Amino acid sequence: MAGKKEETGAKAVENGKGASLRIANIKEFMADVKREFHKVAWPDKKHTLASTWVVVLFVVLVSFYLGTVDLLLGKLVGLVLR
Repeated sequence: MAGKKEETGAKAVENGKGASLRIANIKEFMADVKREFHKVAWPDKKHTLASTWVVVLFVVLVSFYLGTVDLLLGKLVGLVLR
């Protein structure tokens, strides 16, 4: 596309073409954030605890697996270097 490229980020702000940080803009942004938070389907306590236990169990299993692999590879390298 041979169209004019629009400036974004810090360069646009430097040139005065970006969004300005006025109090009205900040208040509008915060109101939008609050509205979006009300739309979120937050999990209940039971679901949160179940998910937490799944994560903890997964972390324990992976740590045992990686520890075992590390131990075996360490012994293998030790045997090769002898």
